[in-house]
Amino acid sequence: MDLDLIGDLKRIVGDRWVVSERESVMDYLLDETPDVVRPKPSSCVVVVKPCSAEEVSKILKLANERKVTVYPVGGRTGLVGGSIPTRPGIIISMERFKRIEVDNENLMATLGAGVTLGDLISAAEEAGLSFPLHPGDEGAFVGGLVATNAGGARAVKYGVMRNYVKGVEVVIPTGEILQLGGKLLKNNTGYNLMHLIIGSEGTLGIITEVTLKLYPQMKHSLTLIAPFNSRRDAIGAVPKILQSGVTPLAIEYVELDEILKSAEHLNEKWPVERGFSQLIIILTDVSEDALYSQAEEIESLCKENGSEELVVAETREEQDRILRIRSNLYTTLKPDVCDILDVVVPPNRLAELIDIIEELGVKYGAKLPVYGHAGDGNLHAHIMKVDGRPPEYFEEVKRKIYEASVKLGGVISGEHGVGKTRIKDLGLVLSGKEIELMREIKRVFDPNNILNPGKVIGEA
Repeated sequence: MDLDLIGDLKRIVGDRWVVSERESVMDYLLDETPDVVRPKPSSCVVVVKPCSAEEVSKILKLANERKVTVYPVGGRTGLVGGSIPTRPGIIISMERFKRIEVDNENLMATLGAGVTLGDLISAAEEAGLSFPLHPGDEGAFVGGLVATNAGGARAVKYGVMRNYVKGVEVVIPTGEILQLGGKLLKNNTGYNLMHLIIGSEGTLGIITEVTLKLYPQMKHSLTLIAPFNSRRDAIGAVPKILQSGVTPLAIEYVELDEILKSAEHLNEKWPVERGFSQLIIILTDVSEDALYSQAEEIESLCKENGSEELVVAETREEQDRILRIRSNLYTTLKPDVCDILDVVVPPNRLAELIDIIEELGVKYGAKLPVYGHAGDGNLHAHIMKVDGRPPEYFEEVKRKIYEASVKLGGVISGEHGVGKTRIKDLGLVLSGKEIELMREIKRVFDPNNILNPGKVIGEA
């Protein structure tokens, strides 16, 4: 690494916040992407830890002038190689952006990009408010959740990250600091650049601060687990629930073998050890009577669709344990996973997709466990290793699942994003013109292609 560059970076942020020793840098090179598909990182990088948008601006101006690549990183919980530095350059870690300010009157929180999901949830609750979304790993950084438009389990009722974001402070690759949006419920002034930044995966700018919408705390909640003996019966119950007028906070689909492994991994006990396929349904309401009325309606619908007796978790401790076990599924399976797919189809086509995945498993003799967010049609199908290695059919099966999803009216990613690992399959979903327009947008924001190059849209 260029010693002059390291010296200039130290003058911007201070000696303490520049890390170039190989051993210390290694912690910033990887994320949670499965090792089979994970891009190879460059170890010829320097890690810089700014604490303000102004410092980020100075770093980007320096990098843009010298045409040095820059990779923003947060909690490194991504699954598609989006934050992995694939070329020599600068890693900007957002770990020092920890400011939290909750505005009770406007039901908003203004947060530094380095605030974790766990910190955000706790700060909202301490203020008597709620941040309902739960994309999974509570160590994920808020800036990364916005940059990837994270979704997760509790998106059915209130939407994904995009639906919560009201303002962002972002530094673009040429060094300008933009203040987009704010504590506003309406904003129809020109093109909405803020929504262009949301989900851009760190290719258009570095998010330094975010303003998020919060909600009043729901006084009452229940978690139901409905066990079924077939995937199709379980998934078939979901549209009926959504049509009933009851809007759950979450409808999750899991399978018994995998959820039991996840519980064991955490030294916990899963409360329902019957039924090959299970739905986890989370309900919230301000009225206890309304909540139990909704639960009875859902129980009736599930039983009509073949469910066995439902289990109800009423205490906060029980509900948190269920969500924790569900959120640990990927961590449990990860050592044996070639890739975790993130396909999404219209919710009423999910049963068809499930059938196709079952047929592929039989045809190839493949183990293809699935779970996901049944309430919004987002399914995580896993292609597993065989004897510790990717099987010969790995790429072929993945492509067939993608093709089936697109044919059913879906896309190849519902929440994980494109990153590096999904680029070669973009053509299944996006037209040549759409990709061209995206690359032109990238050029406008980043004329020298320094920021997270080679991600999302390939080589711009």
